[in-house]
Amino acid sequence: MSAAHQIFTATSAYSLAFVSAVGIAAYIAAKSLLPKNASWQDRVTFIWLAFDGVIHYTLEGSFVYYSLFGRQVNTSSGPMAQMWKEYALADSRWGTADPTIVSLELLTVFGVGTMCFYVLKQLIQRDPARHYWIIVLSTSEIYGGWMTFCPEWLTGSPSLDTSNALYLWVYLVFMNIIWVFIPLWLMYDSYGHIASSLRLAQVAADAKKN
Repeated sequence: MSAAHQIFTATSAYSLAFVSAVGIAAYIAAKSLLPKNASWQDRVTFIWLAFDGVIHYTLEGSFVYYSLFGRQVNTSSGPMAQMWKEYALADSRWGTADPTIVSLELLTVFGVGTMCFYVLKQLIQRDPARHYWIIVLSTSEIYGGWMTFCPEWLTGSPSLDTSNALYLWVYLVFMNIIWVFIPLWLMYDSYGHIASSLRLAQVAADAKKN
């Protein structure tokens, strides 16, 4: 029992509570801002992108702040720094301002995070052009995940600690794999919309020629 307490700390609890609160807020925003006749796909997309954008701007934005200009998470203080110190127990690169991780997070926060909110605006306005940006955004998410973990795997994972279930299944697996499977689904859904529209346009263009 004492070992479990050492693993699941107060920081673990409020970190997971913060993530859960963001998810609940995203759900409420979807209920409030989307038209009542919005499809379930658009509702799921809105909830995910609202959650995604807030996480990028707040959690990952704080990591960028703590990792630039000679700073690093391990020598910083404050609630967000404590949350990142907790995550760094599973992946030590996040505590030491690893340049590859920081470079990816700069793109993620300012590029992908901003795209999330742009697509949310398009969803509210029912702009079909959102499907292009969803594919761009989702590709960026998957690429970021790959470049975060592939170099580590190729070198024998020296920075990863998989010695307990919380670090392995919650921090490393769950908190990263959702940024693979959900973007893949979004890409599949948006591809269907784009392909259908282009095929209909081609049929109409061929009919005009005949």
